[in-house]
Amino acid sequence: MAPRVSRIPDIPNVELGEGPHWDVRSQCLYFVDIFGKSIHKYVPLTRQHTKAVFDKPVSIIIPLKEQTDQFVVTLEREISIVTWDGVSVKTATVQKIAEVDPGTKNRINDGKCDPRGRLFAGTMGPEHEIGHYSPQAGTLYSLSNGVMKSHASKIGISNGLAWNLLLGKFYYIDSLAYSVDEFNYDVITGNVSNRRSIFSFKRLGMDGFPDGMTIDEDGNLWLAVFNGYKVIQIDPRKTDTLLQSVEIPAKQVTSVAWGGPNLDILYVTSASFTVDGEALLPPNHGAIFEVIGLGTKGLPANDFVL
Repeated sequence: MAPRVSRIPDIPNVELGEGPHWDVRSQCLYFVDIFGKSIHKYVPLTRQHTKAVFDKPVSIIIPLKEQTDQFVVTLEREISIVTWDGVSVKTATVQKIAEVDPGTKNRINDGKCDPRGRLFAGTMGPEHEIGHYSPQAGTLYSLSNGVMKSHASKIGISNGLAWNLLLGKFYYIDSLAYSVDEFNYDVITGNVSNRRSIFSFKRLGMDGFPDGMTIDEDGNLWLAVFNGYKVIQIDPRKTDTLLQSVEIPAKQVTSVAWGGPNLDILYVTSASFTVDGEALLPPNHGAIFEVIGLGTKGLPANDFVL
């Protein structure tokens, strides 16, 4: 069966959809609208969409492990624990637990938790004009047991992350390097080493740049292609190996996450902000999509361990 791409009509269009996270326990999709300063929840079974709004850009929402209505959320440069019932337009509490890149105008852009529940999150520099980025201003961090650790610097736009414990690998995207990179990964210490490029848009002459990323049960990576109208599947074990491409009817494809009862639905976020005068209009730009029939499925997303 050929893949089928559908816009989810129950979710209103957003300006910068990002950070999709499927919660297995509650069978719902969480995501953020960075420019809309909001966290979102969508329950496919009831087709209910809700959101809560902050006063700062928000880029990550991940549930706390074995907790109810508790999430780690990133607000500009701050990492906070918030209490949200998933319905109210405001969160009940916001407790700051860490801050990165103090004294700058940077912001956290993307992040996920590793299989031990450590939060890995990276920053990017300020956009002096929407769609025009500061080069090499960001850093990739991790947070575990209250300790912040830096893993890579001079990052353009810190983006997609994924782990393969069987291979001892961590995969990471710096969008402005147009590359998916591989690190050796020590799950015991959380340390990364031996960085190398395994898939390069420049080497392959591909349009757009890599954004968010996830991994499937076969060990292949799925990448959102920003400014590319597509999601691609690559084999990280073979340098520059493109397996398939799935067209998405939105130019600014931002991230991907596996979800659904069988983890075989690929949820895709997108954006709709204007760059250099090019307006990207609804219904597709800024929509959330689901893709079925991909012939594989994902793994449960990792929650945050405080």
